[in-house]
Amino acid sequence: MLTGQSLLYFIYVVAAASVILAGEAFYLSLASRRSRRASVNYRLRRLADEAPAEQTLQSLLRERGLTDSGDFISGFVWLNRLYTQSGVTGNPMTFASSFLLAGLALALLLSFLIRLAAPVAFIIFLLVAFALPLLILRRARGKRIQKFARQLPDALDMIVRSLRAGHPASVAIGLVAREMPDPLGTEFGIVADEITFGLSIEQAVRKLSERVGFEGLHLLSVSLSIQAKTGGNLTEILANLSSVLRERQKLRRKIRALSAEGRVSAWIISLFPVAMFLMLQLIAPSYYGKVWGDPIILPIFLIFGIWALLGDFIMYRMVTFDF
Repeated sequence: MLTGQSLLYFIYVVAAASVILAGEAFYLSLASRRSRRASVNYRLRRLADEAPAEQTLQSLLRERGLTDSGDFISGFVWLNRLYTQSGVTGNPMTFASSFLLAGLALALLLSFLIRLAAPVAFIIFLLVAFALPLLILRRARGKRIQKFARQLPDALDMIVRSLRAGHPASVAIGLVAREMPDPLGTEFGIVADEITFGLSIEQAVRKLSERVGFEGLHLLSVSLSIQAKTGGNLTEILANLSSVLRERQKLRRKIRALSAEGRVSAWIISLFPVAMFLMLQLIAPSYYGKVWGDPIILPIFLIFGIWALLGDFIMYRMVTFDF
């Protein structure tokens, strides 16, 4: 039989134990969330949610606008390819509809606020709803491919070291998927999962090349295909490919450094007339007088605008090298 003082001590002990257990549970929950956030790449964070690997693979593919088997889901293959290679995750229809709604809302808002003409409002709608997402996707794809190109030689070196240690190719690819950050880590993780669920290495790498759009992956796909059909030292093939890709990156950086002056000159020449026009409109609005009422001013502006764009295109081609 517990006395009153013993009962009080028992309550204190239970309360202290409860506080300690609650604190430990909170710490473990925070630590698990932190470990998921600190995962090397996006795929590992998804796997940390304890979902089945096959379900995670299908989810990753659907987020990129692909079917569960890794094929393009849309009939507009070029648009589907652009969306997939940009690395944007989420529902493609949600991405497209958000820009459509934003373009419609902006056009209606400008029409009601500043009485914008209907043709101009329609042009603004087309720019925001269709041109802007394409520009965003193209820019995202370019940045992602550049980052992937910087990571690929290191990934190939890791595969070579793993193969020389006696591991099979599938294990070497899985090692890259665990150790490399995005975008390469998640992409090679998808390759490792596809190999696990029945695809050959050549097929998985070919799908990887379609998802990323980097020409170095096409070389890797061709190398693996030739090695599978004719035989050869896979370790030596991958080591040579890594060296070639690294030298190509050095050459690309050298070309960008040599062409930097031309690119800056193109920007200055292109933006200087626009900047001067805006400054004059701000400082001296009456500088041009009544010239805006002249009917010939619009054709002249159109001709000179097209001429300037042609000059910009020529300068762009002069400082852009494909190799």
